Amino acid sequence: MYIEYITLGAILLLSLAGHNMTVFYAAAIVLGLKVLGLTSLLNTLGSQGLNWGIIILTAAILVPIANGTITIHTMLEAFRTHAGIIAIVAGLLAAVAGGSGVDLLKSTPDIIPALIIGTMAGVLLFNGVAVGPLIAGGLTYFVLYLGKLFS
Repeated sequence: MYIEYITLGAILLLSLAGHNMTVFYAAAIVLGLKVLGLTSLLNTLGSQGLNWGIIILTAAILVPIANGTITIHTMLEAFRTHAGIIAIVAGLLAAVAGGSGVDLLKSTPDIIPALIIGTMAGVLLFNGVAVGPLIAGGLTYFVLYLGKLFS
C-alpha cells in the first residue's frame, strides 16, 4: 500500500547518506510527484523521461563544440592516438549496448527491478553514475544473446 513511499524514501536517504546528489534529486522529484498525486506527470516522466534525459545529455556533450573547445581538427586528432581510437570504439559499443538495452527493457520489463538494484548499488556503493540501466540492459542483452548462440 505505502511500500512505494517507503522504497523511494529509503533511496532518498541512502543517496543522501552516500552523497550522491544525482540520485537524491531524481528520487526527490519522483517522490514529490507521487506525494502530490501528479500521476499523469509521473507517468509522462516514466514514458518520456528517458528520451528527455538522452536529449539533455547529448546537448551537454555538444556544448564544447558550440563553445569552440572541440573543433573538427580536435575530432580528427582522436584517430591518431590509441586512447582516441579506444574511446571511439567504446563510444560505438556503448551506443549499441544502450540501444539494445532500450529494446530489452521494452520487451522484457521483468528485468527492470534487477537493473535498478544493480544501478543503485553501483551508484551508492561505488560512486557510479545513474546511467547504468541502459548500459546494463545492453550488456544483459549481449550476455543473453551469447547464451543463445552457445546453447
